[in-house]
Amino acid sequence: MKKVQFNLTDHSFSDAVKRGVAEYFQKNNLKKTGNWDLYVKGLLFIPLAIALYVMILIGHFSLFSNILLFILLGFSFSMIAVNVMHDACHGSFSDKKWINDLMGLTMNMLGSNAYLWKIRHTVHHTFTNIDGMDYDIDNWPLLRQSPNQGWKPAHRYQHWYMFPIYAVSTIEWMLVSDFTKYFTRKVTSTRIEKISFTEHMVFWSSKVLCVLVYVVIPTWILGWQTWLIGFLLVHFVMGFSLITLFQLAHIVGNTHFEPTDAENKLIEKEWAIHEVITTSNFAIDNKLLNWFVGGLNFQIEHHLFPFVSHVHYPAISEIVRKECVRHILPYNCYPTFKDAIKSHFHYMKKLGKAS
Repeated sequence: MKKVQFNLTDHSFSDAVKRGVAEYFQKNNLKKTGNWDLYVKGLLFIPLAIALYVMILIGHFSLFSNILLFILLGFSFSMIAVNVMHDACHGSFSDKKWINDLMGLTMNMLGSNAYLWKIRHTVHHTFTNIDGMDYDIDNWPLLRQSPNQGWKPAHRYQHWYMFPIYAVSTIEWMLVSDFTKYFTRKVTSTRIEKISFTEHMVFWSSKVLCVLVYVVIPTWILGWQTWLIGFLLVHFVMGFSLITLFQLAHIVGNTHFEPTDAENKLIEKEWAIHEVITTSNFAIDNKLLNWFVGGLNFQIEHHLFPFVSHVHYPAISEIVRKECVRHILPYNCYPTFKDAIKSHFHYMKKLGKAS
C-alpha cells in the first residue's frame, strides 16, 4: 500500500486558520454543528421526498405527470444528500452522535451505504487530488481526471461523454462500488480493517429494503415500464447533480494535482496548504445557490474544517481568505456557477488530449 506523508514541521498556516476560526465561534458563542438554518432543510426535503414517492405510487397520474414527479424526486434526493447526509456523515449536523448517525442513514435511504461512504470520503479529504489515493479521481476507468493519469484514445471525447457517466453514478454506487468495497475490504489503496456485526446487518438490511422500496413495490403498482423510466430518471437527476457538484471542487483549471510515482511519498507542504491548492470554491456570493447545495460551493472551508457545519462556511471563509493572503497562498474561486462548469468542461477537454 502506498504511504503518503505531509510536512509536519511547518504548520503555521493551519495554526493561524484554526486560531481565527476558533475565535470566531467563541466570540459569537456558536456551536460548530448545525442550527435551525440546517434543520429546516431536513424538515423540508425528507418529507418532500416521502410525499413525492407516495404520490407516484397512489396518484394514478399520466406518464407525463409521473415523469415530472420522478425528476422532482431525484432533485429532492440530491438535496437530502448535500444538505443532510453530508453534514451528518461528517458529524457536523448535530452535537449529538446518535442524531448524526440517524441522519447519516439517509445515505442508505438513497441506495448507498453511509459506513462505506464515510471511509471513502475520509480518504478523499486526507489525500485530495493524489493519484492512487483519492478515490474520487480514480474511480472511472473511462475518464482521465488528473494530468498524472495515463491517456487513452477514448479520452479525446471525455468532455462530451462525462456527463452521461455522471448521470449513472448513483446506480453504480448502489449496484457495483458498494459491493466491491464491501467484499474486497478496500477503498483504492486503503484497507478496511474490520466491519462490525452491526454494520454488516445495516449493509444487507438497507440493500434489501432499497430493492423492496425502489424496485419491487413500484414495479408491482406501476408496471415495469413506468418503474424503469422512473428509476432511471430519479438516478439520472441525482447522479448528474451530485457528481457535477463535487467535480467542480477539484477537477477544474485552477487546482493542483499531486503524483505518487514512488511507493512512499513525502509532500513538502503541510496538509492544510495541500487542501487549499487542490480545492476550489465557486459562486460564494450567491446565497440562494449556497442554500440549495449545502455550502458545497465553499469547498476550501469544508476541506479545512470538515467537522464544521456548512451553515458557518460563508462567515469563516473571510478568515480563510485573509490567512491565504497573509501566507501568500491562492484562494481558488470561480465567481459564478457557470464559470466553474465551463472550467470543468475545458479542463476535462484538456486532459483528454494526447500527452
